[in-house]
Amino acid sequence: MVSDYMNYINEYKNYLVIDKKYSSNTVKSYLYELKKFSLFITKEILKIKKEDIMIFIEQEQSSKNPKSVAHTLTVLRNFYNYLEKEDIIINNPTSKIELPKLRKTLPTVLTSSEVNEILNIELNKKKDFRDKAMLELMYAAGLRISELINIKMNDIDIINATVIVNGKGSKERLLPIGDYAIKYVKIYIEEYRKLLIKNKISDYLFLNSRGEQISRQSFFKTIKKIAIKKGINKDLSPHTIRHTFATHLLENGADLRSIQELLGHSNISTTQIYTHVSSKILNDDYKNHPHEGGI
Repeated sequence: MVSDYMNYINEYKNYLVIDKKYSSNTVKSYLYELKKFSLFITKEILKIKKEDIMIFIEQEQSSKNPKSVAHTLTVLRNFYNYLEKEDIIINNPTSKIELPKLRKTLPTVLTSSEVNEILNIELNKKKDFRDKAMLELMYAAGLRISELINIKMNDIDIINATVIVNGKGSKERLLPIGDYAIKYVKIYIEEYRKLLIKNKISDYLFLNSRGEQISRQSFFKTIKKIAIKKGINKDLSPHTIRHTFATHLLENGADLRSIQELLGHSNISTTQIYTHVSSKILNDDYKNHPHEGGI
């Protein structure tokens, strides 16, 4: 590994955090790929050519799926674009390398009855009321898991039924919350959050049993346990609930631009995936028509 490479990586890290305002998870992902590449190369960074990167990518293809390889190449391309922008390199070795073609997969979406099953959890312990409030809020506003766990007490407005969330790139959104979700958030705040916070001080809305901000891993495990208990055999994650929120809005007549605003997508093309999801569901339902070999 050449010493100057790590210096450039550290400078690039500052660029990602300060200029691009990438999340800590995205930055960690970028640094992981770049450091792995730094262990592979034996040349000075300014002497690396397209062929060197292709050899590295070919090695990655032997142990990774196409999506992961595409991510690795994207990280390297963005890094070299930065070096080119900063006039550190003249020729970008990644400029003519094509991304591997990916098979488009539609996101997993829950049916209305499956959503009701997920949301209909037994409320016995204080953490049950927290989980109920989190699930209802996530489905009501289509939140990312990172947005949900980072909500602070001042972000939630019970009276006006709104929540402020910080999305990708620290873009702030003010979102409406339905009556049902706000009801359980209110119950959690007024009766159960104080039992979780104990003697600690925290601005975060959703807390773990130690009175600290709940982690994304903890909530992910919670959703998995609920799905297993309810007998829902789908690849369920917090993002599944966000996908379901968007698809159900579209199926009930919401405008695609409105859904884009609610989800915080910077590009409408990202939101358009839900038109394909909705069409697939409609097509699957049509197959149940008597003359199509269904019921």
